[in-house]
Amino acid sequence: MSFTVAIIGRPNVGKSTLFNRLVGKKLALVDDTPGVTRDRREGDANISNLKFKVIDTAGLEEKFDDSMEGRMRRQTEVALEEADVALMLIDARTGITPLDKHFATWLRKSKTPVILVANKCEGKSGMPGLMESFSLGLGEPLALSAEHGEGLSELFDALLPFEKQEGEEDEEGAEEKPLQLAIVGRPNAGKSTLVNYLIGEDRMLTGPEAGMTRDAIAVEWEFEGRAIRLVDTAGLRRKARVQKKLEKLSVADSLRVIRMAEVVVLMIDAEETFDKQDLTIAAHVIEEGRALVIAVNKWDKVTDRQGTLKLIRDRLSISLPQVRGVPVVTLSALSGRGVENLLPKVMEVYGLWNKRIPTSKLNRWLEVMLEQHPPPMAKGRRLKIRYMTQVKARPPTFSLFMSARGELPESYLRYLVNGLREDFKMPAVPIRIFPRTGKNPYVDKG
Repeated sequence: MSFTVAIIGRPNVGKSTLFNRLVGKKLALVDDTPGVTRDRREGDANISNLKFKVIDTAGLEEKFDDSMEGRMRRQTEVALEEADVALMLIDARTGITPLDKHFATWLRKSKTPVILVANKCEGKSGMPGLMESFSLGLGEPLALSAEHGEGLSELFDALLPFEKQEGEEDEEGAEEKPLQLAIVGRPNAGKSTLVNYLIGEDRMLTGPEAGMTRDAIAVEWEFEGRAIRLVDTAGLRRKARVQKKLEKLSVADSLRVIRMAEVVVLMIDAEETFDKQDLTIAAHVIEEGRALVIAVNKWDKVTDRQGTLKLIRDRLSISLPQVRGVPVVTLSALSGRGVENLLPKVMEVYGLWNKRIPTSKLNRWLEVMLEQHPPPMAKGRRLKIRYMTQVKARPPTFSLFMSARGELPESYLRYLVNGLREDFKMPAVPIRIFPRTGKNPYVDKG
């Protein structure tokens, strides 16, 4: 299964009913008596083509001792630790109880993202409870009827961001697979020379002629015990200069390698400065959501080193303001001078690219950001941002839950991105924020 979902809530809110609905079988015993489920129960679930592991948990009780209820609570805590995302169920017909509030506070402190689900919303009887559940501070509630199968399409949309794509692992799995590192740049920037120096052999054909490398060539390699898949690519030229069919295929292959990479080293020739084509390649790497390191080659031939470095940094800050702090490493691939500084920077940005921020910490930060600079007005009323959660890493990606009265302007999203980058120390990597607005449940209800 690609990710794990834990179903959590106080007793008798319909957790086991939802579990059975998702796995498509009556694996969990369902009864109106509270506390029927005592152990964690796991099953293979799916909604349409979205497949995941689901964990049914015991009803949360406010017990911390060695009683049965205390042991049940600990089982639930373990399930929460294992999960990529938790569904907190409330009974919309009953409304919010003190126990719901207590466990919502507990879940807000957890590092696991939480989706609030208002169950038993069939008909209109659950509407007041649905609206009341906003007060739990867990974001926009999702209306559902586990018994009747209503609201599953909305649950599908909410869970979809947690699906791990092919080649994407969580932090533990990522350590077991080779780090995908692509070396890209214009023709004759020294990409193949750098690869040969890193692996300690003349694996790649090199020479003064531009365009020696036609295909993307992968080499399995290791740096300080970390497996790395090093990919040398064909030089990327401006579109107007790409005329021959073979060269067009080579460029397409290089762009494919960027899409599959985790970290991309953009090699530039120090003697030719940092031109528009280099910036175009850098922008493409960022658009694809990859981590970026700039390697300035042939540094031993530069006379005005300070001026050249300042020029490169200035052009980066002006042309790529969305990724401040991209590392710039100066080196000579031919002599090896400065190459020892490259891989530590690669590992550093790779760690940032995988970074996760606990939901509770994120929302405390969000409160300060909203207080310092409130969202703009829309339709005569101020836009209301309710909650924020990180839905994935690689690169760090966030969902922002807000009112449905209007769209957040790009300038405000940049304000939040810049704040995340500065306050959580995330230079150099792309940061994505996706606003999510909820529909008014009273519209079109008659």
